[in-house]
Amino acid sequence: MYIDLHNHTERCKHASGGMESFVKRAIERGVSVYGFSDHAPMRHDLEYRMSFDEMPSYEADFVTLKERFDGKIKLLLGYEADYLPAKTYPQVFEREVDYLIGSVHFLDDGGWGFDNPRYVAEFDGRDLGDVWREYFETIAKMAGTRQFNIAGHLDLIKIFGHFKGKKPDDAVASALIALREANMAIEINCAGWDRPAKEQYPSEAILRLALDLGVALTFGSDAHEIAAVARDLPRAYELARSIGFKEAVYFENREMKAVKI
Repeated sequence: MYIDLHNHTERCKHASGGMESFVKRAIERGVSVYGFSDHAPMRHDLEYRMSFDEMPSYEADFVTLKERFDGKIKLLLGYEADYLPAKTYPQVFEREVDYLIGSVHFLDDGGWGFDNPRYVAEFDGRDLGDVWREYFETIAKMAGTRQFNIAGHLDLIKIFGHFKGKKPDDAVASALIALREANMAIEINCAGWDRPAKEQYPSEAILRLALDLGVALTFGSDAHEIAAVARDLPRAYELARSIGFKEAVYFENREMKAVKI
């Protein structure tokens, strides 16, 4: 039983392929629980996400697909919403969805999109220890809002190869504890294998610490194209089992449900 909760649509402006085609590919690849979690809108960044007025059509298209594929696959609806301490978007938090993925793509209160190749040079002018701490402190703050169900690509800060191989420290442990206390899950996000870091998010060391701390686990392809749908899920599941995870979770109507893996 494969779970894949992190997938995007053309509305985010940097993905391709229709939603129905994504679902059909998920079925072909043995996915039992499949979720759309396209990038939620933010007023200060409209380049890589849907607009607020697209939210109703996104949700309506999902309902149509859910009815069409009833009995073939469990379809779930979510958003991937950026956490920015200085900005809140109640229009996102108030939507009636199955789950929200909370992700940190920005530091400096939105001023530095650190995972965008345009701004990779910013790493060179910063104290990397400070960057690491700020990133995981922001994850902990995100958990403290109690607005989210899943922490997206937990160590995304390593995307360009910085910090790869870094051992978990107090900042990571504090973030994981905050996530556990918020009843949030982390995901094995397969997209990292295709990024410069060449490693899933999060690292194996962080996954082992998460297991020790009792943090729930789920899975996401982070697919932005049909070819990526569930492509690396077998690899992700094998990794989870080798570490010692026995269960994976998904969220339905914002409630956590666990299944054996």
